[in-house]
Amino acid sequence: MTDIQRSDVIISGGGLVGQTLALALARHGLSSIVVDPADPLATIAPGFDGRASAIASATWQMFEVLGLVGRLADHGCPIRAIKVSDGGQAGELDFETGADDPALGTMVENRQLRIALRDALAEAPLARLIMPARVADRDIGPHGVTLTLADGGRLAAPLLIVAEGRRSPTRDAAGFSIANWSYHHHAMIGAVAHGKPHGQVAHEIFFPSGPFALLPLVDDERGRHRSAFVWTVSEKDGPGFAKLGDRGFAAELEKRAGGLLGTMELVAPRMTYPLGFHHSASIVAQRLVLVGDAAHGIHPIAGQGLNLGLRDVAALTEVLVEGARLGLDLGDAALLARYQRWRGLDNLMVSLATDSLTRLFGLPGRTASAVRRAGLGAVQRLPVLKRFFMDEARGEAGDLPRLLAGVEV
Repeated sequence: MTDIQRSDVIISGGGLVGQTLALALARHGLSSIVVDPADPLATIAPGFDGRASAIASATWQMFEVLGLVGRLADHGCPIRAIKVSDGGQAGELDFETGADDPALGTMVENRQLRIALRDALAEAPLARLIMPARVADRDIGPHGVTLTLADGGRLAAPLLIVAEGRRSPTRDAAGFSIANWSYHHHAMIGAVAHGKPHGQVAHEIFFPSGPFALLPLVDDERGRHRSAFVWTVSEKDGPGFAKLGDRGFAAELEKRAGGLLGTMELVAPRMTYPLGFHHSASIVAQRLVLVGDAAHGIHPIAGQGLNLGLRDVAALTEVLVEGARLGLDLGDAALLARYQRWRGLDNLMVSLATDSLTRLFGLPGRTASAVRRAGLGAVQRLPVLKRFFMDEARGEAGDLPRLLAGVEV
């Protein structure tokens, strides 16, 4: 019989959320084993794969505590302003930071995030990654959790944390009730080099067919100005755009951007994926917790998907660390209920807000467009309302866990 490897928690899923959680727990003295079927070398292969994330300023403060910011210093582009418009027409809304204010967020290539996490975890003896590895059996009982791996290895802990993404097999096997629907849109993502500097400004232009965003990246090693793009189109148009050659696609991007950044050239592979919504009514069960996209999946309209998952990380870390200091069983139902209360409402409110924005800005017609522009103009003129939206963009609204305030638990 193979010896059982024991830890304080098991994390099923070694993506950005799962690995950040392992690092946060290790920083506070809790051990974890991370299991994932992906090959870690493939996720950090040389070259930019076109995926990048806007890290909210509150999340960036957590990265500072976890020792990630120094590793990302040369790879993060601060977002100093966000310009929002309806179809590029008048009624624009500008969110701008003062010279002494923190950035609204920081754009980082996902590959650089994964490299920073790999290097930080290599120096964290309490965190162990088993990748690639496939889970053959899960035994979740009243007294603990045991996973059996395909190679016969066995892992045991008081708590299983599920960070497996949108199509989580563990969540589905556990019988969580999930609300989900399709937006009948495809998101096309990638990155371009462009002639004009972006000035650390993000642009979000809403069209009836879907939002179009340009997000500033650091210049490349050749000194070229770069931005990531997220372009949403109807599902019937997605295959047509996917068939365009690189030059034709770049020409369409320039047209959609209205010349904001000058001539464009693709500098990373394009990716296309269908957009949908899902939300789990509960995020805890017996000795099991959901985090990140396993618990909630939202439209990229506000760029909050990853940040929402990292807010889960900050809250769950605080709950588990404080529970451990009190000598509690980390799978205790009352302890998990605290996490449910803390994150359940925030996850639901952000999910519904992004869904409402998606539907509002997707309404066709001149009347709907006029109403949207009037709304953008009203926010622009009301400092209190504008500050509210800026705090939301920074991830600084609501009952913040200490890590998101830049403080250890």
